Amino acid sequence: MALRSDIKVGFACNNRCVFCAQGQKRSEIGRVPPEELVQRMRSTYERGKGLVLTGGEPTIRADLVKLVEAARRIGYSPIQIQTNGRMLAYPGLVEKLLAAGVTEFSPALHGPTADVHDALTRAPGSFDQTVAGIRNTVASKRPVITNTVVAKGNLHCLAETVKLLADLGVEQGQLAMVHPVGTAQEMYDEVVPRLDEAAPAVRDAVMQGRARGMRVVVEALPPCFLRGLEDAVVEAEIPETTVVDLDGAPFAFSTWRRDEGKVKGPPCESCTRAERCEGPWREYPERQGWDGYVPYSDDSLG
Repeated sequence: MALRSDIKVGFACNNRCVFCAQGQKRSEIGRVPPEELVQRMRSTYERGKGLVLTGGEPTIRADLVKLVEAARRIGYSPIQIQTNGRMLAYPGLVEKLLAAGVTEFSPALHGPTADVHDALTRAPGSFDQTVAGIRNTVASKRPVITNTVVAKGNLHCLAETVKLLADLGVEQGQLAMVHPVGTAQEMYDEVVPRLDEAAPAVRDAVMQGRARGMRVVVEALPPCFLRGLEDAVVEAEIPETTVVDLDGAPFAFSTWRRDEGKVKGPPCESCTRAERCEGPWREYPERQGWDGYVPYSDDSLG
């Protein structure tokens, strides 16, 4: 199993997404000092381990290139920047990050138009900048793995979002069910869809990607909602991840995700795939119940 450290560089951000899992952390600590970040990278490093620099928004830090250089010296590989993609629209930044040691980018696009994307990010102009940033990263010929949060505001156009990403040259994208914490919890009724209502749109988007030669994976939607497309479920591929969050203490996120963050309920008790499924984020059935979860039987495995 691949290993990965996820280092939060601070929670300042130039978007104000309605589904932001970090919530009000931007007002608690916008920026972690660079010396502290380097120490955190050293403390969680193991041979062969990858690194994700995230936040908040890492690309708004003027010292990001130096942080990447430090990560490369420590030995991290691959090194990924998880970003909203806006700053990558500026000429030269992608090249500087690549020269410093970045090996892959994970920009986030949440809709196929400015009307949809900007409403979700609450940042006018963010769509145009993110699209330009994705163009620049794709042109770098390095791996680009986009992320699209699945929320009420983009269910009607997920397939169109994937189409745009494929047209931009993206080869792999992720559809991630919104995690109802932080701002998403505060705005739950406006932001968080029912899983059974989201599933048809997610399925259409996966199929759109496949029709265009783009791999589309899905996070936090149990496979019983994706029958026939179970190979799109991505949890088994996610590296074992150590997160260094606000307090600076390493946190075994993958273990927490499986054992506490997600949950299984009554329909899972008879499901023949229960051991291979993490279940939904626990906040979904807590609010929505277990309707719509149809367990697999031996003759429905396909």
